[in-house]
Amino acid sequence: MDQTDPATLPEKIPTHIAIIMDGNGRWALARGLPRMAGHRAGTENLRRIIEACIEFGIQYLTLYAFSTENWGRPLEEVQGLMGILENVIDRELQQLYDQGVQLRHIGRLDRLKPALRRKVLYAVDYTRNNDRLILNVAFNYGGRDEIVCAVQRLIQDGVKAEEVTDQLISRYLFTAGVPDPDLIIRTSGELRGSNFLIWQGAYSEWYFTPTYWPDFDKEELRKALFEYSRRERRYGGVISKDKGPSSHAG
Repeated sequence: MDQTDPATLPEKIPTHIAIIMDGNGRWALARGLPRMAGHRAGTENLRRIIEACIEFGIQYLTLYAFSTENWGRPLEEVQGLMGILENVIDRELQQLYDQGVQLRHIGRLDRLKPALRRKVLYAVDYTRNNDRLILNVAFNYGGRDEIVCAVQRLIQDGVKAEEVTDQLISRYLFTAGVPDPDLIIRTSGELRGSNFLIWQGAYSEWYFTPTYWPDFDKEELRKALFEYSRRERRYGGVISKDKGPSSHAG
């Protein structure tokens, strides 16, 4: 199979891809532009990657848009990011609906202004019956905060200690009902997880690229898919040609 041929794809395609969309600010600074110009360019790239995922047969896509730690950025930048989210919903919602995309929000909505919170909830409800691509937008999201929320809800529901299992905790997470990501991509060259899907990504494959998010296009995604297809997922075991992954550590 010729990877340089744009018509080719690897045989093994991940069901769920998650992306840490990093490098917008550095992309802008490298061009002598303000940081918000980078965020706007990154937003324009969303459409290209969503369309590529649909074309490639990806069933679930999770995008890390705004973390619980991002509130610590300068007020002007935070307000700008909120405005971008609102503009994206206004501008892209109908097209996403027409493409069969189901929007879901993971994280908290309580710190968003009421008008923006209503728009997010409307977008989620409007697309709820679509199933061509499930798009999880992690906005005001943190992996540790998600686990804390899950534990709090378990306690509120009166779950006994001996009843707690991996499967039960998964059902209390923001991503309940969504398979764990097979592949997590981080753009911009940073080599850390940044509090993203720390429960769900326990056995995910990671792909790091120096490409800034605004430049991470369809062909960059294809490269990540080919790299993923070469990996052997062992889930803490060893690969047996006859039996598949075993439970022996090594």
